[in-house]
Amino acid sequence: MKMKIQKTSSQESNPGIREDHPRKPVIKKIYDYLLDAYGSQGWWPLTELHANGGSNPTKTGSVQGYHPGDYTYPRNSTQQFEIICGALLTQNTSWPQVETALFNLKRLKALSPEGILALDPETLREAIKPAGYYNQKAGRLKILAGWFSDLQERTPERPVEIIQRIPAREKLLSLKGVGPETADSILLYAFKQPSFVVDAYTRRITANLGLAGEKAKYDEIKALFEENLPEDTVVYQEYHALLVEHAKRHYKKKGAYGECPLLEIVKD
Repeated sequence: MKMKIQKTSSQESNPGIREDHPRKPVIKKIYDYLLDAYGSQGWWPLTELHANGGSNPTKTGSVQGYHPGDYTYPRNSTQQFEIICGALLTQNTSWPQVETALFNLKRLKALSPEGILALDPETLREAIKPAGYYNQKAGRLKILAGWFSDLQERTPERPVEIIQRIPAREKLLSLKGVGPETADSILLYAFKQPSFVVDAYTRRITANLGLAGEKAKYDEIKALFEENLPEDTVVYQEYHALLVEHAKRHYKKKGAYGECPLLEIVKD
């Protein structure tokens, strides 16, 4: 059953796409298939939801910390900053490794801009070591912490409240270590802005389906989705997460790409 996007009191939006959306239908068909197959994914995961029972048992890999069907996160600046840290730490590594690093920071009471800035470099490097590239990432976390701290100071709301001031994508890209994927992840999940995230899994799927060339640029693939979807944060969040889940099941081994069930949708 296809559901229209609508505002509700418990959720910011419904993950379905309007039937009357007048754009390239195959992008919507793929989304509908993935949502029906895997359900709401509940991204971005948060450490505090581990203790509160947040999980998505239908996904592969780590299942704790997710909030499927609840689009109210992040609810405060603490959660926003954790998402920002996770977006940087997840570069070139798996999410379980990132979770270990985040919990290490939490045990040090350093999962905050002030905490990161106060940590001596050696302690910070050791804490995030599980996420790999810890020398680079430690310095870049310091930069992000300083940037976010400045954003808080320029926000009229109290520091504990969610920051409504939306950073420009160009500003994020100017920060050392923040590329297009990281910038879009921060915008989409930490600030709830409709900025589609393209990762390695998205590239594999679109190339295999013939929707984009193997050497297509990031912005070309980003435009493929943004130009054929309603400008809706929930849809962007779910679509990105669903593509990741699908790729984990069907795109681990290159020789098996031909078995992807989405190929039948593209043929129609």
